[in-house]
Amino acid sequence: MKKVIAVVGCGRIAQSAHFPAFAQMDEVRVKYACDLIVSKAEAMKEKYPDKVENVITDYMVALADPEVEAVFVLTPNFAHYTVTMDALKAGKHVFCEKPITVNYKLSLEMAKEAEKQGKMLNIGVCNRYHKSVEKLEEMCREGKFGNLYHVYCSFRSFRSIPGLGGPFTDKKQSGGGVLIDWGVHFFDLILYILGNAKVKNLTCDAYSEMAKDMKAYKYRSMWAEDTADTEHGVNDVDDFITGYVRTDKASISFNGAWAQNIDKEEMFIDFLGDKGGARLNYGGFFSFTDGSTLQTETPEYDIPNMYLLEDKAFIESISTGVKNKGNVENVLETAKLLDALYASAASRKEIVL
Repeated sequence: MKKVIAVVGCGRIAQSAHFPAFAQMDEVRVKYACDLIVSKAEAMKEKYPDKVENVITDYMVALADPEVEAVFVLTPNFAHYTVTMDALKAGKHVFCEKPITVNYKLSLEMAKEAEKQGKMLNIGVCNRYHKSVEKLEEMCREGKFGNLYHVYCSFRSFRSIPGLGGPFTDKKQSGGGVLIDWGVHFFDLILYILGNAKVKNLTCDAYSEMAKDMKAYKYRSMWAEDTADTEHGVNDVDDFITGYVRTDKASISFNGAWAQNIDKEEMFIDFLGDKGGARLNYGGFFSFTDGSTLQTETPEYDIPNMYLLEDKAFIESISTGVKNKGNVENVLETAKLLDALYASAASRKEIVL
């Protein structure tokens, strides 16, 4: 029998990732597409008329419908907590996009509410369903790296601050800048590949240097430019982040930049082991070097749609009652890490967890 779902938030991630996935999923009915800006929800019904049944602006309508079993929360970060908590208390399973919410304290409350209600709460950690990440996790588990002692990651781009002055750069709405927007994906997949590593201590510095004068900020292109407000908006989040993390598995060093005055995009993760090492090009393939043969290989394989896979996994989890790798319980360590990194940057001190 098909699972009946409601989608709250019909913006970018809904349009580019989840609705295309729903269109390929015979196992779901999208009874409601909800957005405060009704035209966004209407656009989804127009594009997917055989999948989307109703358009609403008040998500409480969907929560009051006993036929709705699960809710996809695809709103801006600040709304994750409220919508998810309302949905859980209404007896619905929830898939919530990343990050869990704007801080670790509220993330814990969401996890506890899901446990209390006996409902699934999955988080949009899509990279856990990426074929390259799955292969690296398997290689780590099988000992292919030997002692995997350090990971270095770079998530840096040239003047790519999204929606400057809008929700992306307003800490009250987003919870942070490049760390919470891009870093959450990098750190989550690293902790996952390492075998659900636990953070021990860390130090971090965060900077907001590139658009202190928003009107003078120069760029070639801007993601989410339609949300920008350089005239009256706010930019109080990090555009560059750097630091060092010790876990119970390996140490991690990192540099992240929404914007830098180096015209390069450097999105990769290096895994350094005493038997072998790998470089993962974020979103793509990886190369592995065997220390005993000095040979480097780049495996070839199909990379399925990770959003489709994670959405299918969530629906299956509802059916079986078995928590999967996207369950909130498996993502809390990432939220704890992000919170601690921001705390270290604010205090300019090492944080011990």
